[in-house]
Amino acid sequence: MSYQEIYKQWCANEYFDAQTREELKSIAGNEAEIEDRFYQDLEFGTGGLRGVIGNGTNRMNVYTVRRATQGLANFIRKENAMDRGVAIAFDSRRMSPEFADEAALCLNANGIKTYIFPSLRPTPELSFAVRELGCIAGIVVTASHNPPEYNGYKVYWEDGAQITAPKDVQIISEVKAVNDWNQVKTMDKEAARVAGLYNVIGYDLDDKYIAALKKQIVNPDIIKKEGKELKIVYTPLHGTGNVPARRVLKEIGFENVYVVPEQEKPDSNFSTVDYPNPEDPKAFALALKLGKEKDADLVLATDPDADRLGVYAKDSKTGEYVSFTGNMSGMLIAEYLLSQKKEKGLIPANGALVKTIVSTNMADAIAKEYNIKLIEVLTGFKFIGEQIKLFEQTGSNEYCFGFEESYGCLVGTHARDKDAIVAVMALCEAAAYYKSKGLTLWDQMLNIYEKYGYYKEGLKSITLKGVEGVAKIQEMLNNLRANPPKTLGSYKVISARDYKKDEIVDMATGKVTPTGLPSSNVLYYELDNDAWCCARPSGTEPKIKFYMGVKGTSFEDANARLEELTKAVMSVVEQ
Repeated sequence: MSYQEIYKQWCANEYFDAQTREELKSIAGNEAEIEDRFYQDLEFGTGGLRGVIGNGTNRMNVYTVRRATQGLANFIRKENAMDRGVAIAFDSRRMSPEFADEAALCLNANGIKTYIFPSLRPTPELSFAVRELGCIAGIVVTASHNPPEYNGYKVYWEDGAQITAPKDVQIISEVKAVNDWNQVKTMDKEAARVAGLYNVIGYDLDDKYIAALKKQIVNPDIIKKEGKELKIVYTPLHGTGNVPARRVLKEIGFENVYVVPEQEKPDSNFSTVDYPNPEDPKAFALALKLGKEKDADLVLATDPDADRLGVYAKDSKTGEYVSFTGNMSGMLIAEYLLSQKKEKGLIPANGALVKTIVSTNMADAIAKEYNIKLIEVLTGFKFIGEQIKLFEQTGSNEYCFGFEESYGCLVGTHARDKDAIVAVMALCEAAAYYKSKGLTLWDQMLNIYEKYGYYKEGLKSITLKGVEGVAKIQEMLNNLRANPPKTLGSYKVISARDYKKDEIVDMATGKVTPTGLPSSNVLYYELDNDAWCCARPSGTEPKIKFYMGVKGTSFEDANARLEELTKAVMSVVEQ
């Protein structure tokens, strides 16, 4: 069926409410708009759904949410796990509560119990809730750090991590098999309540989540001593982090926490920022202003679903605030936790640090320093969560820390996804510890660079929207796959990894070995002098991303090396 035929079906079919049909009729004759909304079904990928809110098959709306949920319900029924139920959380985005309810009522209509939070909650608390409530699955309605016009829908399995193989492929197949709107069920909310299918999660689960975070504290005495002096500015960027972040900091002893008032309350329009992403320096404008007013030691921001954390800390020499990348804050937390646990004799003999393939190689050096195993996984925190499950099942390793470059990490195993609330707590504890030594977090970051080397990473993204954009991204990857570079600038390519083909090619000998990781449309080049680069399409946006990493002898040297490598990679891509 053509996109025009599907469009006309939506305009005429009374399954879709009158408001939806009228809005769609208003775009009649706008060929480009109709094509963009209907040329495909909004893809239910390995992370679930994410897209622009609106009417059409290629949009986030109550109908596409119901369809995805019907597929999930069909899979749960095949697993005979209806009684275990599904936990559901949502963030502050437009339509998030409505989409959460639609998902719940579709599951309920399929005889599956749901446990839904009464108001917005962080994504990591949903991960925690799945295991705490013994659910078979979880759903969180969020588009994370995307612009305001987006929303999304992520699916978690019983281990508390986002779905991985083989469940991801099986659930995707079930969703794709729902091709008749008459197959999609829903029911009245009150009837679902009476039947014991629609259940609201109590506030005691918040207490359990916060208690689990506090178990990760290493130096409570330091917090008690320095918590009265350390000054912290925090912004939830209009999202879910405000209540839990403030609560945990207050309960463990930090008395000077200043929240950016303009960004404290939930706001689906994210009206004070262009882009609610703690990776974007512009998102910190108000927080840094307040930081200077309060003479804060550190300035923190979490994204709308509170799984990513951005950090600024004061340079004691200049008095200026310096930004941390996700790699930097991850390594700062890792070095703090591991150094303190080593001092206390708490590092397990079979400890492991887990990172994604596009994250800094400094992690390898830190793991070596503390004699723990370094494990690499594909991009996506669900693969780190998968490793935690594997450790528990086999006893092969004990999880010490996990992180990814995109501002996400996990301290502890209470959740199986990145957790910015526990990261806020850990960074504030580290700041208190280093303050007791006369150091700021930035001073300590400089010490880490001196200890391990000046690792620096970069990212270049190319946005290519629509049908043509998807084809162009694939063409770029195909060209690289067919013609792997032998050099990139002054760097020699040592090996080329193709995760789609599951092969690593030694460029000197031609020897081929398996990657050992799941199939993924990702290319990775290991370079000499501890440098690397990687190409992968974004799983959530119409982009292809190019990651680069180098190791220098100083900031200046690392910056120059990264600039050279970036130019070399872009010149190969743009040929």
